[in-house]
Amino acid sequence: MVWANIILLAAGNLFFVWLGLAAWREKSGRACRLSVLGLLVNSALWLTFLLGSPQFTVIHGANILLVSLTAVFLVVSLVSRFPNRESPDTAGIQRFDERDHMFARNNTWRHPEMANRYYASHPDKRDVDARILNRPQLGEPGGRFYHEWQTPAAEIAFDLLDRSRPLACGNVAENRKPLSSQEMSRRLMQLGRLYGAVDIGFAHLQDHHFYSHAGRQLAGWGRSIDSRHRTAVVVVVAMDYLRMQEAPAAPVMVESSRQYVESAKIAYLLAAYIRSFGYDARAHVDGNYEVLCVPLAQAAGLGRVGRMSLFMHRVYGPCVRLAVVTTDLELPATEGDYAYMEHFCDICRKCADNCPSQAIPAGEMPLSRGFRHWSVEQEACYGFWRSAGTDCAVCVRACPFTKPDTLIHRLVRWYIARNRLNQRLALLADDLFYGRRLKLPRANPEGW
Repeated sequence: MVWANIILLAAGNLFFVWLGLAAWREKSGRACRLSVLGLLVNSALWLTFLLGSPQFTVIHGANILLVSLTAVFLVVSLVSRFPNRESPDTAGIQRFDERDHMFARNNTWRHPEMANRYYASHPDKRDVDARILNRPQLGEPGGRFYHEWQTPAAEIAFDLLDRSRPLACGNVAENRKPLSSQEMSRRLMQLGRLYGAVDIGFAHLQDHHFYSHAGRQLAGWGRSIDSRHRTAVVVVVAMDYLRMQEAPAAPVMVESSRQYVESAKIAYLLAAYIRSFGYDARAHVDGNYEVLCVPLAQAAGLGRVGRMSLFMHRVYGPCVRLAVVTTDLELPATEGDYAYMEHFCDICRKCADNCPSQAIPAGEMPLSRGFRHWSVEQEACYGFWRSAGTDCAVCVRACPFTKPDTLIHRLVRWYIARNRLNQRLALLADDLFYGRRLKLPRANPEGW
């Protein structure tokens, strides 16, 4: 029994040291302090068992009980079971009109004729959009977190994306080469990762993956979008964890724009690569989409759509940016079952609790466009962006899935993928070590 106590003391202390070092690297002061406290409590507990009198049966009884409960807990943790979740009926899904997107509606203020056409058919949106329009534009002085150095860095990235739009399409090689779909998918994955993607997936395109009408740019505004392509190549890039911990301050906008550029670069290269073999391909990047990237990333088996309506990657959570390439080349769909992430969203609600604009639903999935899916109140969300002067990302920061890809977080991801009891215990631990409510900054941090 003495040696068992010594082993358990050492194992517990090693765990808390490991946890503390991970928290220190993540710059989480709360988790680091609690790890030190856990180290001290664990040491005191097991030293009591070690130094207790052999006749002191209460101590040894407690020792046996603790070890037994730990063993039972570990066995239960290994059980893999979740309640069945019905997939939505895709036959009834209505395609989303890009003209209804807040970015598209915001653009109408530059083009009064276009604005009059839109609000003539959507009079219910005129007043709320007018109130948002009175706030400073993103990238302009006046927002709470506007920064004279960092904000222009984000703006030049978005300007670069605007000027790069012609790269989305291009000439297709005249001679179509016969290709192995398996080999081509492997080559596209290699090429995407070579240029910085953390993940690449493929999905078979369906009508509801496309916008119904274009609305983001003046050219082609209101144009009906056809679904001519067969396959989507989904590109995932990861944002820097520490920079996103500054949300909603200026560094998140710099990091977000940086990764939009990186994902666009990869999408442009992949699309051109496919066209060089004689197959049509179009890149869909920030400000120039014809498809909805988030549901396509889920369809490609790379993760799940979260409560905050952002895509949660299987490793990096919502701390990612996406781009898509659509093509008439037939490629095998990638698969992955990450329904456990959606089950976790059911009980977590940290993004909803911390959303500054209360735009994220705290209850069940809303019903819109003919099916139930996670969606936010985009007027409230975008309105806060304009007040803050950044693209916020508090929900990304709050999400427990937003953690670095380290061994300890890989173990946690494996743990919560087993059953709902594990998920509730993991959520309690996340609330304890990282806090339930975020403390938001009042000003921009110094430096970049």
